[in-house]
Amino acid sequence: MKAGVVGAGLMGREIALVFALGGIPVILNDLDEATLERSMLWLAKLLDKGVDRGLYTRHEADTALDRIQTSPELTDLAGCSIVTEAVFEALDAKEKVLRALDNICQPECILASNTSTLPISTLAAVLGTKRRRRFLGTHYFSPVSRMKLVEVIPAFGTDAEITGQITKMLKSIGKEPVQVKDVAGFAVNRLLHAMLIEAIKLVEEGVATPADLDTACRLGLGHPIGPFALMDVVSSSLCLQVQDILHSAYGERFRPPALLKQRVAAGLTGSKDHTGWLKHE
Repeated sequence: MKAGVVGAGLMGREIALVFALGGIPVILNDLDEATLERSMLWLAKLLDKGVDRGLYTRHEADTALDRIQTSPELTDLAGCSIVTEAVFEALDAKEKVLRALDNICQPECILASNTSTLPISTLAAVLGTKRRRRFLGTHYFSPVSRMKLVEVIPAFGTDAEITGQITKMLKSIGKEPVQVKDVAGFAVNRLLHAMLIEAIKLVEEGVATPADLDTACRLGLGHPIGPFALMDVVSSSLCLQVQDILHSAYGERFRPPALLKQRVAAGLTGSKDHTGWLKHE
């Protein structure tokens, strides 16, 4: 078995890594060769940290890195058994990649999308009829190398057998899959962004500071990370993008707060250079 991942950004490179750590050779594709080079350096550093923390042996880390091959050519994915699309969260970008993969990959290849918000059946519509039976959503969570959850989202035309195969494969590489109905935002993002929106409103109203709300969520609700620290990790710009999609799908309850829009417009989108909600060391 060989896996392919399209998109070497934050999500794609770590999806490739978990396949490799699970013993599956993987081809990581991106149009930009410089992005591929940076991603491999980043993964090497991540694995080094894992070795230092006792998460992997040096042999396991080196072997996993050796299992990842990079390529700027989609055609190199033709021999893969499963290809995961993990490009920018935009319908047109994902549709373009999926159309190309449908033509390149073998008929028995399974295609999956790592979209976090876009309906899987909408994406399936760009595929040929036969491929739709072998297409579904696999929504990983960041950081993929640490977060075990994967939402598995069958489209209207996905064969139950394919859903079962992917669920079994995800378990084999250390993930915990849950099956979710194909609706905008799926399950976890709807829960998460309802909380994030309310947290920002509490700051807008002067009820508490971002740091104190993070403390309250960690100590009072048992969350491993507070909502503002989480927004700094994934970026406020991505949060705004997701909330815009949810707002369009579900109406007023997911309207992005004015403060979030103002901060994104001002470039205050993440923890880099202390531009997030919190000061990070």
